[in-house]
Amino acid sequence: MSKTRREFLKSCCGLGAAGVSAHLSRLGLVSANAQATSSYRALVCVFLFGGNDSNNMIVPIDSRYAAYQAMRPSVAIPQGSLLPAGSSGYGFHPALTSIQRLYNQQRVAMVFNVGTLFRPTTKAQLNTTPLPRNLYSHSDQIQQWQTSDPNGGSTGWGGRVNDLIYNQNTGVLPPGVSVNGGNALFLSGVNTKGLNYSNISSFGLRTFGDSAAMNARLASLQRILTFDTGLQMIASANSVIGESIQSAREVNAALASAPPLPVTFPNTSLGNQLAQVARLISVRGALGMNRQIFFAGLGGFDNHEELLPRHQALLAQVDGAINAFVATMEATGMMNQVTLFTESEFNRTGNANSNIGTDHGWGGHHLVIGGAVRGGTYGVFPTLALRGPDDAGTRGNWIPTTSLDQYGATLGSWFGVSDADLRNVFPNLVNFTPQKLSFL
Repeated sequence: MSKTRREFLKSCCGLGAAGVSAHLSRLGLVSANAQATSSYRALVCVFLFGGNDSNNMIVPIDSRYAAYQAMRPSVAIPQGSLLPAGSSGYGFHPALTSIQRLYNQQRVAMVFNVGTLFRPTTKAQLNTTPLPRNLYSHSDQIQQWQTSDPNGGSTGWGGRVNDLIYNQNTGVLPPGVSVNGGNALFLSGVNTKGLNYSNISSFGLRTFGDSAAMNARLASLQRILTFDTGLQMIASANSVIGESIQSAREVNAALASAPPLPVTFPNTSLGNQLAQVARLISVRGALGMNRQIFFAGLGGFDNHEELLPRHQALLAQVDGAINAFVATMEATGMMNQVTLFTESEFNRTGNANSNIGTDHGWGGHHLVIGGAVRGGTYGVFPTLALRGPDDAGTRGNWIPTTSLDQYGATLGSWFGVSDADLRNVFPNLVNFTPQKLSFL
């Protein structure tokens, strides 16, 4: 099948110009002797798009189960089906068998009722304190979760962290890599941009047709890129594309020399994404990387109907992918140096709707997984009562008791960001006490 000029340029530049442009002055050949130091650390964000119903992901199985069941009878998980999380008094969704095992190994933290906030907010203050813009809106809350700005924002909190640490790396890659198939605002900083990584065997430099024809195409492209038009914008764009091609070659070479992953990942969307993260971590030394932030994601959580079967399938995919990723980190000795955490734009309502689904909520529960994690429960679990003290409305829209700023600052601190810099990454952090939790 023939390809257009535009398709050809796109296939040659799969690395993504935005991810490389901020690092042009630092790009170059990677030394064959480059080695990652023992200080290597990686954060892996798994974003659950659509609004994960975390009311069914983590459920009290003690005396509070009766309130849970009364609140959402048509979508409540039977108490006997929930997977006990040690002696915590909580149970995991039945699909999370690997998460349960990891929790019992003290490698999982449950962080309760996290959400976007300007400052601590109670039900009595809802009409007198600033609230996040357009609560319950998918697009606004996705933006706010990725930026940690309740008004929205143009840079992501992962990108702002990368602005502070990128000089700890010596290789060709930006410190932020999205394997979710598109630009991630989460990784967009002021001075650094995220790299987009497609889920294919080749990192970004793909060929088509016979080798002689492909070499001729590349030679022609190189001549175009080095042609001096006298226009600064075109020259800058050409430089970005040229460096992208060179970077793609370097990364392809590193991945080609890497041994196969020791664990087979499930052939699912999230499984493939986390496999790519594991591959990139495996060649961190060849690429000169000491700090990296990865962004993965899974859609489908906007379950306004048939919540139970759909959520079962989604969480089973999450559990299988995370299980393979953790097993790979264990087998390669990287468990203590990699921390995976979940995000989602909001929780779902405490009660069900007429379609046996749930609707858009606010504060929700999240998981943090890794060898450096202090396993257990963190934050305050909401009172499961419609119109109760933690309900912002009438349907169980939990007012967050842990801010996204506190959640992110804890992750950023483990990653190596100073307390002073954390307050710049998370501008509202100063309003919360404590500013960091203790799950890492």
